[in-house]
This record gives sequence, C-alpha cells and structure tokens, in this order.
Amino acid sequence: MWSYDKKLQYPVKITRPNPAMAKLIMTQFGGPDGELGAATRYLSQRYTMPYNEVKGLLTDIGTEELAQQSYTL
Repeated sequence: MWSYDKKLQYPVKITRPNPAMAKLIMTQFGGPDGELGAATRYLSQRYTMPYNEVKGLLTDIGTEELAQQSYTL
C-alpha cells in the first residue's frame, strides 16, 4: 500500500507573479517546439524504426530530451 502526500520537493515562495515568464516556461514545457514535444517524437519514432542501431540512437536522444526537460523547470 502507498500513501500520497501532495507537497513540493522544494518549497516555493512567489513574491511577485510574472505572467510573461510563466507563459515562456509553459511554452518550453508543453509547447509544440518544447523539450517534451521533442522527447515524445523521438521516443515514438523508435517503435517504427527497423534498424536496432538507429532505434537505440532514438531512445538515447529521446531520453536526453526528457533529461533536458527536467533541467528547464
């Protein structure tokens, strides 16, 4: 059994909201040209790739894009 505690890993205190910066961050996170979009494209393309070497390369690139996503947040 597990329990779910809804809390942030790092506490955040926002003193002045910045809607422009929030829009930029959200675009990078979920926009069509963001890291998450690129990662899902690479990882979905690997399933149609007939060559194992290229399949591994697409997996590596997609994983790296996911890692970049976590650094941008």
